[in-house]
Amino acid sequence: MTIFSRAFRPAAAAGLLATSALVGGCYVVPLHPQQPAPVVLPAPMPPAPMTFTARLYPSNDAAASYGMLGAVVTNDLNGRGRFTTTIGGETFSGEATRVAGSARDGVASGAGQRGGYISCRYTMNSESMGTGNCRHSSGATFSMHLGH
Repeated sequence: MTIFSRAFRPAAAAGLLATSALVGGCYVVPLHPQQPAPVVLPAPMPPAPMTFTARLYPSNDAAASYGMLGAVVTNDLNGRGRFTTTIGGETFSGEATRVAGSARDGVASGAGQRGGYISCRYTMNSESMGTGNCRHSSGATFSMHLGH
């Protein structure tokens, strides 16, 4: 058996070498090519509302007693927003909207908890700055400056 084993080893090695040479030149072709996996991206985040401060400067004698006032406009970026201010201890809240057909002009109105009201018209000079005028139910008028 040792003689057969020694004689078999070179023949087995030669056969293995020949098989390796034949298979080494081959490659595998898939029958059904694979499609790349789809890439799933997260949904885009909706734009966050923008908040602007507004300063109301007295523009007539009726408004002089109030002095300069602050207001806040929160724009939801869909043509609407919220408007709030406090005048003479009365808090006013309401809406700010763009005028139909205009990308720059808007109106803001607020009702007070004691029955007063304020109405403003404004024009945005840029995305975050604008000017306008407000009229309070007492007859007081204010020049309004919007912006960061």
